[in-house]
Amino acid sequence: MSIRMAGLLRKMAAHATLRPSGNIHDVSYDLRLDEQRQPLTSWLGQRIELAFSGRIFCCNCGRQTRQSFSQGYCYPCFSKLAACDRCMMSPELCHYAQGTCREPQWAEEVCFRPHFVYLANSSGIKVGITREGQVPVRWLDQGAVQGMCIARVSSRRLSGLIESRLRQHVPDKTNWRTMLKGQNPDLDLGEAARPLVALLQETGVDDSDGAGIEWLLPQPLQFEYPVLQYPVKVASLNPEKTPVVSGRLLGIKGQYLILDSGVINLRKYNSYELSVALHDD
Repeated sequence: MSIRMAGLLRKMAAHATLRPSGNIHDVSYDLRLDEQRQPLTSWLGQRIELAFSGRIFCCNCGRQTRQSFSQGYCYPCFSKLAACDRCMMSPELCHYAQGTCREPQWAEEVCFRPHFVYLANSSGIKVGITREGQVPVRWLDQGAVQGMCIARVSSRRLSGLIESRLRQHVPDKTNWRTMLKGQNPDLDLGEAARPLVALLQETGVDDSDGAGIEWLLPQPLQFEYPVLQYPVKVASLNPEKTPVVSGRLLGIKGQYLILDSGVINLRKYNSYELSVALHDD
């Protein structure tokens, strides 16, 4: 049996299902092309082929563009949208109060809503932030095997201020090669979080007196990914250099497909036009 799809690539949809006993969640993924979805977990061990047409379209305005910016935008949208402003990557640099926000109404709907500050184990311990409602999807997109929220705050800027303080003690990046090798020893996130929370409670968070912060220390969540075999050496596949990417699907972790021919980060190619063939042989 074979399945064929074609359209514009979107970020894979990730799902976590709690096992009947214990605290482990099994992760599954859906491949997304435009509005089409295809569950991928059942295709582990089978052949997959991704053929990129060479055409890229903006995920916001839909115009064709020669180059993608910020994972799917054309340059004009990248230059004007608040979602592409530098404060989205560094929320502590929020300039809404100065009256220079690119889209104030958008910011009020997105940035001035509850956010979580978290610790996760992706390639080791890391700190990060995400909007309320994005847990645990944010961790699944990063390939984290453990995740725990340590604070719920009233705005994106406040979460950024906390993250900025904590990154002096904990990394805020994932080593994607280490993550894809499956080298994730279990960590005691609660033990790691307690002194960090105590430090912030004692010293405060820059211009915040603690208002709008709810400190949390829940039980960490654990995740197991659909992987038959992790690569010993990680070789990245680039469809801009090799338009047809194919191989046997050995696993899915984060937004990466692990093939016997290499790995490909699908999120990097958001809004690229491609066709996909899945072969059950």
